Amino acid sequence: MGGTALALEVADLSAGYGPVRALRRVSLEVPEGAVVTVLGGNGAGKSTLLRAISRTLTFHGGAVVSGTVSFGGRALGGLAPDRVVAAGVSQVPEGRQVFARMTVEDNLRAGALGARGDRATKAAAMKRVHELFPVLADRAHQRAGLLSGGEQQMLAVGRALMASPKLLLLDEPSLGLAPLMAARIADTIREINAQGTAVLLVEQNAALALRLASRAYVLEVGEVTLSGPAAELAASDEVRRRYLGVVDEEAAADAASATTTHPVLSRWEEAR
Repeated sequence: MGGTALALEVADLSAGYGPVRALRRVSLEVPEGAVVTVLGGNGAGKSTLLRAISRTLTFHGGAVVSGTVSFGGRALGGLAPDRVVAAGVSQVPEGRQVFARMTVEDNLRAGALGARGDRATKAAAMKRVHELFPVLADRAHQRAGLLSGGEQQMLAVGRALMASPKLLLLDEPSLGLAPLMAARIADTIREINAQGTAVLLVEQNAALALRLASRAYVLEVGEVTLSGPAAELAASDEVRRRYLGVVDEEAAADAASATTTHPVLSRWEEAR
């Protein structure tokens, strides 16, 4: 990507589950400090891609068949998942997978396990999470399973941020959330990125994802079929028809614009 430094580089990655090939020679790049999105329907291979990057694919019965994943010029292929976190890559899995019986605070502390840094670094990470999600500070001693769906998503993101990642992998962060809460999620992703963390965002909500990202890839049945600047994909007939549900020019213009955003709304609890 020209002279831009890359945080993540995926080259010719193929992966699957037993005889089922979920990814076929997928290549993508995430520049330092950028937000990049991967679009696609159910079964496209989006979650498999993130699991292959974070080295958690084996936990789901899958395996990388060929190809390479590099972060900051370092190959991740031979690392254990906790070493990938230590290298600066954290994943927020689909489905708000929090530790339901643990407190909010203990969930957050678990996110820092295996991460590099001393006590002061981890305290700074906790402060950052509380500033992004004040409700998590308010409910620090409450069991995570008692939080609302939106609050659990905040906790899942906050837990990943406790490792102070340079790259955050987000798997369907708006899934199952009301539109207002999804908008809060989007605002916070912008703020996380503005603080210097690159983001690789997997989303079925293409309109939201294309507003957040500078570059986008379309994944279909395990293969990249389209890629380019997010604004160009938002304006393309194929993306508008298949992922934005747009058929008229006026609506297409609305979907492709949205480069202006309102300030980050820090009080997430208003959306519950």
